[in-house]
Amino acid sequence: MRYLTDGLWQALILIFSFDREVYQIVLTSLYCSLTATFLGSAIALPLGFFIGGFEFRGKASLVTLFNTFMALPTTVVGLMGYSFLSRKGPLGFLGLLFTPWAIILGETILCIPIITSFAISVTQGIDTKVRDTALTLGASPMQSYLAVVREGRIGYLVAIVAGYARVVAEVGAAMMLGGNIKGFTRTIPTAIMLETSKGEFALGIALGIILIFLAFSVNIVLHRLRALGE
Repeated sequence: MRYLTDGLWQALILIFSFDREVYQIVLTSLYCSLTATFLGSAIALPLGFFIGGFEFRGKASLVTLFNTFMALPTTVVGLMGYSFLSRKGPLGFLGLLFTPWAIILGETILCIPIITSFAISVTQGIDTKVRDTALTLGASPMQSYLAVVREGRIGYLVAIVAGYARVVAEVGAAMMLGGNIKGFTRTIPTAIMLETSKGEFALGIALGIILIFLAFSVNIVLHRLRALGE
């Protein structure tokens, strides 16, 4: 047990002494996960709004597909990304492999199904009278759709936060696409794996504490958003 207590003590020293390596890893992790969430939301929210708000052939199959991809394994995304971004792959000429943008690409793919599925549910749950009422009051078609979006704004924010929660702690795609390069592509989950394999528990525990704090913060945000929506 002594090595655990020693590791925890050293981890607290690393956190509160603002150790440069620790916070560089945290910043890299936040940069990749927040950028991926932003890009994923820009794609998934309009897509979820369209699928949830309109009737068309194949809609049920499309919803099932996105629900299935919510559980997409991160290593599969990493494998797909690697095959496309490697030197022999169709996107190899971009030189993105083992860069933060490769991680962002993988995490964007991971969060799109989650945000889309949440957005579909939110849109389908909004009363159709909202749009009809807006049109009756003289709103243009675009203004009527904006009224629907305004009605479901809390639900859409919950969808974004859920997408962020999916990518902030993922390790498979970050490891395979980023390469876990110190000072460049090393994120919190990949650094924890590396330090654990080396038997260096202090840095791993410090990053684990920060990761738990981030997850706790996400849950607080989700709780408050849901409370606002009720």
